[in-house]
Amino acid sequence: MNTPGRLGLYGIGLVAVFGAAFAAGGVLVPDATVAAWQQSAAHGDTHTPNPSATITQEADVNGTSISQSGFTLTEIQAPTAIGTEGTLSFVITNQDGTAVTDYATAHGKDLHLIVVRTDGAGYRHVHPVLDTATGTWSLPWTWDRAGTYRVYADFTSGDSSVTLSRFVTAGGVVTPEPRTSVVTDAQVDGFDVSVHGQLVGGAASDLTIDITRDGEPVTELEPYLGAFGHLVALRDGDLAYLHVHAHGDEPQPGDTSGPTITFTAHAPTAGRYLLYLDFQVDGTVHTAELVLDAAAGPADEGSDGGHGGH
Repeated sequence: MNTPGRLGLYGIGLVAVFGAAFAAGGVLVPDATVAAWQQSAAHGDTHTPNPSATITQEADVNGTSISQSGFTLTEIQAPTAIGTEGTLSFVITNQDGTAVTDYATAHGKDLHLIVVRTDGAGYRHVHPVLDTATGTWSLPWTWDRAGTYRVYADFTSGDSSVTLSRFVTAGGVVTPEPRTSVVTDAQVDGFDVSVHGQLVGGAASDLTIDITRDGEPVTELEPYLGAFGHLVALRDGDLAYLHVHAHGDEPQPGDTSGPTITFTAHAPTAGRYLLYLDFQVDGTVHTAELVLDAAAGPADEGSDGGHGGH
């Protein structure tokens, strides 16, 4: 057998050894990590993989599971085709299958429902109503775009803050709207929105957003969900839900601010991220859509032995 072949078999052996060791330790190795090891082995790369770096990154991933911290998001009931009026509803259950009815208010609401198509289009941030007798959350619903959507339920109950999600499909002709480039400036309803700052994989980063109208700074931002702006960030590809926090104390009713809002966002890995900013002026909520790329950080570099992120 030639040298590349022997090295390839050796590498594959390493994959098996590492996989067995992690299984024995009760650690779930992400599919992406296993695939990377197998690819390296197939190309004769004998560098010992560093699984702990990837696991550390993926520990920061949120919102890609139907179950977490003992809570489960049940199947989502919703209209099955675009243009059909109906109701979107679901239940959150605990470990014994009982519907949860005890929620804590976070960012001004007991539960935040985020809906976005898998290509990043059709974003909505809404707040359903809880039927405390059945534990069912519901609200009127109509799909305006066909496609497959990830639906997130973001809530706090007891000592746990949880983001769960499921996929729902709206039937009809799908018109893709992929986010193929970085967008740092956006226009919405006569407002100009700009984001400044750099996301870094595996690290917390500050992002500053400026809002102007007709070239003038907007200083009439009103409190919305416990801040002067609410930012949702999703990782392009799997739509992992990022932890994002606005700076400053919670504003009081009647307070105004602007034109700048600052957030801290934690990107688990290098890659592209979709940003959705909700802000309120004159009682109306506006949503600006932005796109940023996160640079490779120390965790990304460690995951492939110091060769850099993707």
